[in-house]
Amino acid sequence: MASAGDDIAIDPVERAIERLRAIYRNWTRETTVAQMRSDWDAAFAGCSVPVTCRPVSAGGVDGEWIVPANASRDKAILYFHGGAFRIGSVASHRDLIARIADASGCRVLAIDYRLAPEHRFPAALDDALTAYRYLRDQGLHAADIAFAGDSAGGNLVLAAMLAARDRSLPLPAAGMLMSPWTDLAATGASYESRAEADPIHQRAMILALAKNYLGKDGDVSDPLASPLYADLAGLPPLLVQVGDRETVRDDSVELAARAKAAGVDVELQVWDGMIHVFQMFPEIAQAREAIASLAKFLRNHLHITPERAPQ
Repeated sequence: MASAGDDIAIDPVERAIERLRAIYRNWTRETTVAQMRSDWDAAFAGCSVPVTCRPVSAGGVDGEWIVPANASRDKAILYFHGGAFRIGSVASHRDLIARIADASGCRVLAIDYRLAPEHRFPAALDDALTAYRYLRDQGLHAADIAFAGDSAGGNLVLAAMLAARDRSLPLPAAGMLMSPWTDLAATGASYESRAEADPIHQRAMILALAKNYLGKDGDVSDPLASPLYADLAGLPPLLVQVGDRETVRDDSVELAARAKAAGVDVELQVWDGMIHVFQMFPEIAQAREAIASLAKFLRNHLHITPERAPQ
């Protein structure tokens, strides 16, 4: 017989998985994209740390400044949320972004880039570049800006850097990626080796989401859509975090290997037992450790002094 204390003993990762499954169980073939987006935002609404949130139009792209106490105005993180380019928003990711801002002592500009299928590739990338231009137009130097993102947002971190490089624009100081979706062709061996361990993402689902983003005639090997296939030379330092249970694990592992071969300063962290973007769940101890690690990385590359970082 189950006791009242059994629920308390449930592993936090399993509790997070059940939270995700509860959302997906409510969706059928008749569920509209608008409803999915609303459900996702509602499921992750709220903010657990003290920050100031202020809406902003970043060159015409809707966004939000998420600012911890005592953050300098001459540094910024540009954040791209995940959601497979189909769902997700600043609202669904506000708590995660706020915890990153609080841990790093740096303000964050998070944007609501356009989503597919209404706005297919390269609309999201265009919005990312517009937001980057907005920050520089505000007087920030590229060296005082870092890019950060999770899942599809990690894809945008890389794609925006690549597009900026190819247009001879100054590159940001660093890039931080959580479970980045780098290969829309889903060729990684982890799609098979982690199929049973991953509670949510399977290859057929990933390929369907890629088609939703690119359109039926889209090219999954376009390096600005699948940065895994890009020439990565010249990119700034990267920190990549991924869970070992993820089917998209090799999107990170292969990216790190190719980045290193191209001469990029890259650190790969594979977190045992962790699921896709586990950092979204503050109840998971490893999520707190991962955010502390990425905050240190961001502080180092943005040269944020200890006085500006939280104690």
